[in-house]
Amino acid sequence: MPTPSLQIPPPSTAFTRLSYPAPHILLVTLSRPRQLNCINSAGHQELHEIWAWMDAEPSLRIGIVTGEGRAFCAGADLKEWDQRQSTGSRPNRRLNASGFGGLSRRRGKKPVIAAVNGIAHGGGCEMIANCDIVLASPSALFALPEVKRGVVAIAGALPRLARAVGRMRAMEMALTGRNVGAEEAKAWGLCNEISQKDGDGLAVEGGVVRLAVQWAGEIGKYSPDSVIVSKEGVELGWEGIGVEEGSERLVDGLWKKIEGGENMMEGIRAFVEKRNARWVDSKL
Repeated sequence: MPTPSLQIPPPSTAFTRLSYPAPHILLVTLSRPRQLNCINSAGHQELHEIWAWMDAEPSLRIGIVTGEGRAFCAGADLKEWDQRQSTGSRPNRRLNASGFGGLSRRRGKKPVIAAVNGIAHGGGCEMIANCDIVLASPSALFALPEVKRGVVAIAGALPRLARAVGRMRAMEMALTGRNVGAEEAKAWGLCNEISQKDGDGLAVEGGVVRLAVQWAGEIGKYSPDSVIVSKEGVELGWEGIGVEEGSERLVDGLWKKIEGGENMMEGIRAFVEKRNARWVDSKL
């Protein structure tokens, strides 16, 4: 797809590639394949800026994150850590408020799909634990190996995994650091779907990204206002707020901004007239 007409210029990138595989969809590809897409300090800032830009750019409605090569993301750049230690400085674990890769603690407006094409270790696993939808290739491997390196997964995954997969399974991942394969991750509820294999049993090249584009295209067909507010409603429950308090916050907050608005009126009118809705970009 050609680059869409953007109202806000995208941030400059050194460690990622930005592309637009279908209307309203941003594809962010981590592009350090020789380093298994581990993320250094500058890479965290870059990704934080990318997701903030996506939220602000009216023509974009949903993002996809994947990795180049055989890894999704192998976590932090431990060579950078080692270099800092060798010079007498402590490793810099300070991240933006959005967390590892701009995702592990992100509370953004627009949804992000993780297309996990391979290794998702450490910070890579922390990123997917807070993505809105997780799709995996058959070769995907999820793990929190921090205990093997004398560090801790502090970027948000531990409490989120406890809610997503249950206390015992979260403990298993955190305390053993073992790999969880795609099929097991799906059975646990850690991913939504696994991309198909070809007739020889091999993963279809780029299959998980194509699957993610299909999911994103489906979501992108619907009212961008409704998608943003629906995501916020789920987030309120995810963060442990009581059901009634979360419902009140949603109704008194974002819902009031779209009630009777252009997209709501268009959706109802399109249903009555038995035609496809013609959405406008969200102003939320």
